[in-house]
Amino acid sequence: MPLALVALAITAFAIGTTEFAAMGLLPQIADSLDVSIPHAGWLISMYAIGVVIGAPLLTVGAARLPRKTVLVGLAALFTAGNLLCAVAPNFGFLAAARLIAGLPHGAFFGAGAVAAAELVAPHLRARAVSVMFSGLTVANILGVPVATLLGQHLGWRAAMLVVVVIGLLGALAIARLVPQLPTHPGGGVRNELAAFGNRQLWYALATVVFGCAGLFACYSYITPVLTEVAGFADSSVTVILALFGVGMTIGNAIGGYAADRALRPSLCASFLAMSGALALFAVTSHARWSAALTVVLIGMAGFATVPTVQTLVIQKARSAPTLASATVQGAFNLANAQGAFYGGLALSFGFGWTSPTLVGAGLAFIGFLIAAGAWAADRKAPVAVADRAVAGEAMAGEPVAGEPVADESAVAAH
Repeated sequence: MPLALVALAITAFAIGTTEFAAMGLLPQIADSLDVSIPHAGWLISMYAIGVVIGAPLLTVGAARLPRKTVLVGLAALFTAGNLLCAVAPNFGFLAAARLIAGLPHGAFFGAGAVAAAELVAPHLRARAVSVMFSGLTVANILGVPVATLLGQHLGWRAAMLVVVVIGLLGALAIARLVPQLPTHPGGGVRNELAAFGNRQLWYALATVVFGCAGLFACYSYITPVLTEVAGFADSSVTVILALFGVGMTIGNAIGGYAADRALRPSLCASFLAMSGALALFAVTSHARWSAALTVVLIGMAGFATVPTVQTLVIQKARSAPTLASATVQGAFNLANAQGAFYGGLALSFGFGWTSPTLVGAGLAFIGFLIAAGAWAADRKAPVAVADRAVAGEAMAGEPVAGEPVADESAVAAH
């Protein structure tokens, strides 16, 4: 694995820290800017809106630029957005700055995943993607707890400034370590949009929107489950959430390795495991030790899907994968919103604190059904050259691990 992947992971660490730490800093922000905590919650929504808007717009706008230039520019924009957050004089300014900070999120992970896949040999591509995303998972172990502690003792602006420093280091590391990666020969807005004509790409995005909503249905309400059901003290919740980050990191690594070995089976297995872990949590959450163990399992199963889905999308988008890869981040944010909504709906009907985890188990199982159906449809269809490629690999004629390879007569017939 090249050192350039570490540069991408550093920026991913900064992005993950600023995205999730804001949830723990809401009381300090609300008190500092004289707004209510529910009103301060709009800062989380503004960041998500920035992700959804920025992923397609920035990716399309930079479609013909060299990928290294794009990555440095996105890291710089993210850093600038967080600097604006740190110096925000009022809530309105801070909300606008959070939107700006969220704009490069999806585009960075989209371009970064494609770049990571291009930096290694074909049989290591999913693992390379998982290395980049490890920055996001480690942020939940180290970045978020440290930022929360800083915010509690030195103020939320100090936490934002730390993110600015990490973001700046990431931008410099990318400029220094990532080699020049030109755009694909078929790059451009038209070809990037044409990739969405592949039905398998839509199936992959649907698995994220519905299946990963299961993870967020549980995670959005995990704190009251840990305190009201498992009996953890409020001060212990941060430790348990760090364990969730440990599970995410392990699952990300396992998912990357498994996807390189067998892409489709790994995707189906990860969603099935997520559904089982979430259903199990409804039972194990009544004891502290079993609740903590299951939180790790949920993190593992939930994040094992990330490198798998990202690699599948790069494969199905063929020679113009950047926009499709960035769109996955928008799909994750839709999954976040959908999971939180359905989990909250179950609570509003009085089904109890563990009901969101059962809702999540059902949503994850829907993701498994979509992934299994897409796999079956792909096996029945003639395998085109593009379906044997990962972002241009068809030119080399190398099959993708875990994907069916048709014989020459089938390709010719297609």
